[in-house]
Amino acid sequence: MSRETNEALGMVETFGIVFVLEACDAMCKAADVKLIGYENTASGYISVLVSGDVGACKTAVNAGVAAVEAMGATVYSHVVIARPHPDLEKITDRYTLDKLLP
Repeated sequence: MSRETNEALGMVETFGIVFVLEACDAMCKAADVKLIGYENTASGYISVLVSGDVGACKTAVNAGVAAVEAMGATVYSHVVIARPHPDLEKITDRYTLDKLLP
């Protein structure tokens, strides 16, 4: 999944699929972002990744954090990278939905 060069990355990490789905839903509804995918570690920490312009990613990440916290869960990390280096796509491409789903 190739991103446009000016697109930002937004990420939220929490524990458990229920909370990450709530975050993802809030993120996608709050701003014009594209869902890249997710990363699930064996310990249950899950990160959801979105892309879009910087403002949209900031709005989406804030909405995702608020949604998780409203459910009483903990957000372990969140970040917006305004202009990610093109080589980061080598990492994020691994987690695209088309590669994660059978």
